[in-house]
Amino acid sequence: MPRSARTRTHAHVRTLRTPLGITALAALSALTLTACGSGAQGASGGGTKVGLITKTDTNPFFVKMKEGAERAAKENGVELVSAAGKFDGDNAGQVTAIENMVNSGVKGILITPNDSKAIVPALAKARAKGVLVIALDSPTDPQDATDALFATDNVKAGELIGRYAKAAMAGKPARIATLDLAPGVAVGVQRHQGFLKGFGIAEGDPSVVCMQDTGGDQAKGQTAMENCLQRNPDINVVYTINEPAALGAHTALKAKGLEKKVLVVSVDGGCTGTRAVQEGKIAATSQQYPLDMASRGVKAVADFAKNGTKVSGYTDTGVTLVTDAAQPGVEAKGTAYGLEKCWG
Repeated sequence: MPRSARTRTHAHVRTLRTPLGITALAALSALTLTACGSGAQGASGGGTKVGLITKTDTNPFFVKMKEGAERAAKENGVELVSAAGKFDGDNAGQVTAIENMVNSGVKGILITPNDSKAIVPALAKARAKGVLVIALDSPTDPQDATDALFATDNVKAGELIGRYAKAAMAGKPARIATLDLAPGVAVGVQRHQGFLKGFGIAEGDPSVVCMQDTGGDQAKGQTAMENCLQRNPDINVVYTINEPAALGAHTALKAKGLEKKVLVVSVDGGCTGTRAVQEGKIAATSQQYPLDMASRGVKAVADFAKNGTKVSGYTDTGVTLVTDAAQPGVEAKGTAYGLEKCWG
């Protein structure tokens, strides 16, 4: 679905300064494009084409998103053309994918932006040529750089686990570590801010004793947790951007014999993460639904191609708090429900 210590700089956006020719070459080598669709409208069938560009093609979240898009393409009689960057954060690869898809005649592009601001000029060029552009999962910055957004309410997702963590602490003073995503990625900013809101604190609150970026990676999550514990061994609450980061944190906590003493909460709701909740490695997670995002996006492009109907604004694709240790005043469902709805 990437999600070290630093002063909070989430507003900062990374920029690429690679010369254009080198950028294009690197992006092309980083990109994998595939096409699938109904039998009547394959790559040479001349039917409506829908582009899907994910952050990577390895993260289970985006694998499930692609599956949803493929299914919806068949149901709606359109051809799906997909692409993914080589790594999470590969803006250049996504820019090249947009250009290739526009040149191939796609009617619409669905994208999970790696860099919510740097991708905007490429999207503007696509829209200027009449291509419907829909963001999935992560909004652009500004959000109206796309025609529409189908996504989890990431602030709400963070708020749910923040409220849960606050209730679970039952008045005990909190020493919080936040294992975040990366600067400039809207989804990471929103989940972080939502967690703080749900816990009832503001940015800069002294109860937050460590903040580390993990890129949403398990190994980096483990390293980040080790760094936090080295500086603040009394940490008792850990917020993580996603479940791989949470599992990395659990490994670090277990190595110190702290896995039963520290509350870990997360976001995503993948099957591996939901099982980790069931096993007690993660106390609670906010589950989101990538298949639904992609299915709605494909149908929106198909409708646009058929009758010119253009979707707009934000569509919330839902989020559910999943835990087997419910807390008073915080609505949640158990892991049995989570495992029925999980992905990956």
